[in-house]
Amino acid sequence: MLGPAKDLEGILLIDKPSDHTSHDVVARVRRKLGMKRIGHAGTLDPMATGLLIILVGKATSASQFLISLDKEYEGTIKLGVVTNSQDAEGEILETRPVPPLTEDEVKAAIQTFLGDQYQTPPMFSAIKIDGVPLYKSARKGEDVEREPRFIRVMSWDLLRCAPPELDFRLRCSKGTYVRTLAHDLGAKLGCGAHLSALRRTATHAFRLEQALTIDQFEAMPRADIAAKLIPVREAVPPGFAL
Repeated sequence: MLGPAKDLEGILLIDKPSDHTSHDVVARVRRKLGMKRIGHAGTLDPMATGLLIILVGKATSASQFLISLDKEYEGTIKLGVVTNSQDAEGEILETRPVPPLTEDEVKAAIQTFLGDQYQTPPMFSAIKIDGVPLYKSARKGEDVEREPRFIRVMSWDLLRCAPPELDFRLRCSKGTYVRTLAHDLGAKLGCGAHLSALRRTATHAFRLEQALTIDQFEAMPRADIAAKLIPVREAVPPGFAL
């Protein structure tokens, strides 16, 4: 722990490892800085890695604005296997044969997901219905009615087509469940699918290349950490109230 650091303020970019929740990363930053006022601007599922925007001190006031920014991801979809969580951490519900898909057929299916649309959040999510997180209901085998949410998929590029695996790059709006897109693509292709890997590479102008690993962060002296903090006013519009 660095000891009292109430004067620190700004945006810290961390490359979240796959064995951590977003809350785990926040807890480690709090311990290192000796501060309670630490938050993040957009959670990542435990399986996912990549860019996590950590907010230090008064920068937490900008959380809602930063959460609203567009995101970019790279990941892998596994065809032929459907899970209850729509990703690799869930229980397998069904396996199906994967047809001899061509790259053009996969790209054509992906194209149908571009643009504005409504997406039904998965049961295994932290969204609360009547005060109860959906994932708790899902673990009891309950299927709760969910309100579809507006999302936008700006681009979805196929990087590698090697069925049963598909590598992709995606740019989308806040609140988009990438694992649900993977699940729905599998349904469209007729074989089912789940998200087997995901890495957030950018949030708006913030890039993963700017980020520290959590181990690098913890090894840094306080002065170096202070120098790494991005002033929050560089990330919000003029006149934004902090």
